[in-house]
Amino acid sequence: MNKIDLEYSFKGIKCVKMQSDKYTAVIAPSMGAAVLRMRDDQNDLEIFRYKKYVDADTIDGQREIWGLPTLYLPNRFDKGILKTSDSVYNLPINEPLFDNFIHGWVHKRAHEIECYSEEGGKCVLITSYVFDENDEMYQYFPVDFKISYTFTLSKDGLLQEIYLTSYSDKALPVTICTHTCLNAPLKDGGSEADMRLCVPVGEKCELNRRCLPTERLLPLADWDREYKLGTKVPTGQVIDNDMYTAVMGSYNGRDLYGAYVKDINSGHVLINEVSKEFRFWNMWNHSGDKGYFCPEPMTAMINSPNLSLPREQTGYTEISRGETFKCWQRFYTE
Repeated sequence: MNKIDLEYSFKGIKCVKMQSDKYTAVIAPSMGAAVLRMRDDQNDLEIFRYKKYVDADTIDGQREIWGLPTLYLPNRFDKGILKTSDSVYNLPINEPLFDNFIHGWVHKRAHEIECYSEEGGKCVLITSYVFDENDEMYQYFPVDFKISYTFTLSKDGLLQEIYLTSYSDKALPVTICTHTCLNAPLKDGGSEADMRLCVPVGEKCELNRRCLPTERLLPLADWDREYKLGTKVPTGQVIDNDMYTAVMGSYNGRDLYGAYVKDINSGHVLINEVSKEFRFWNMWNHSGDKGYFCPEPMTAMINSPNLSLPREQTGYTEISRGETFKCWQRFYTE
């Protein structure tokens, strides 16, 4: 069965509901085209953070920490400064505790639905948002662009393709991540203590007290190796901005560029495969007691445009008018 419902009401929010094979996904174009819910209905697995009793206003006011929001100009910029090859932008401080600008704004903008289909054994939805002088952030960042997402739900899970296109004569900085809020527990009726997270990390990116890179890359300590070994319990303890370089990992004897979480009691596994453009992982779990955790794939380091490290290390890049940057990720269960 492949089905798309363009008028689906999720907690009173008009959403797009897609169903294919064992999966259901709910996407909210009006809320930055975030994936507000994804389930493996066959095995009773809740993929992204979901609470039945939480209302729409709560989710709307905390978009970064529900479901799968996609962030452009993600994470932190020191004192709001963003230095590109041809300009310096001063973004408004929205994290006063650390004197930073954080997470950008495209996840707070409504997306248009470009097209959709439910053929060939899959459901496809394409959404987009165009940033121009009509946006209030243009006064700080007058660089026109379009960002679009192609969501494909099939027997192979949920594939998200992200396209960032420049419409400007100014250099467009490229740094993208998803604030991947995974539900804990994964299995309905399961235990958070049974969850184990595996992320193929390379070196640790040291951060200062303001959660900005010191530009030092550190060897892995015992705490860090738990990610690599797949023994990390992702909730019940504090995980606060552990950032690492990404490397190739493996799952069941095959290469996997991505992370996975396993319920050791039921044996079910959620895999998050990402494209090679995602060069870093940042882990966070909101003090570990909120019923979710975030292994965040990032194309570039935190504060990357402002660092003195070479772009080959930071992952930062820029595109020119007419150019498009693409990355993708996929979620599926076994």
